Amino acid sequence: MFLSFPVVMNYFSPVLIAMGAAAGIVNGSFLVFGFLFVAALFLGRGFCGWVCPVGGLQEACFMVRDSPVNGRKTNWIKYVVWVPWIGLIIFLAVRGGGFTKISPLFMVETGISVSEPSAYIIFFLILLIFVVQAFSVGRRAFCHTLCWIAPFMIIGRKLRNLAAWPSLRLKTQEEKCVDCKRCTKNCPMSLDVNGLVHARTMENTECMLCGTCVDVCPNNVISFSFSTGK
Repeated sequence: MFLSFPVVMNYFSPVLIAMGAAAGIVNGSFLVFGFLFVAALFLGRGFCGWVCPVGGLQEACFMVRDSPVNGRKTNWIKYVVWVPWIGLIIFLAVRGGGFTKISPLFMVETGISVSEPSAYIIFFLILLIFVVQAFSVGRRAFCHTLCWIAPFMIIGRKLRNLAAWPSLRLKTQEEKCVDCKRCTKNCPMSLDVNGLVHARTMENTECMLCGTCVDVCPNNVISFSFSTGK
């Protein structure tokens, strides 16, 4: 997915969705974000762990810096970014008379985000933001601090929990845990997975269901489940 980023970059653009709102257009990124919200009702933040293009970039940065991030100090930042952005979209849409047209290829006429030399400047500047954050803060720093997509999926996940319908989750067999803490040491999102196991719940808004804890556990304490979580 990271290799596809030059193609799909604009379909995750917070700027283009605002520009589309001002013109009364539901654009490609609007549709993608809506799809991710709906997907989160059944798959949680699985997109972040398996499909996100810049997730792959950030994990490649582990080779340079593989330091855990203190989520208590960073996780709130993305909401400071997200709330004003949502407010801006609503304001622009209302001022423009509402959404009147659906155009998935708005500002991406060729269907490819980086289709001309000048677009590479924007592309590499965006990559630089992710890389600098990963090198200076730690593991998947952007996911904790500035990601404008994560709140959509976190809200979808919370609605799923309230409704308690079947969805993709992690389940545990706490009695098999030997406290090797490999799950915590290897978690890309710097979560205390061992603590979640002993709490007998794997529910955490920052968990992206990547399955790293499933892979590294020597006793198969953690596994995937499509269930209600009860």
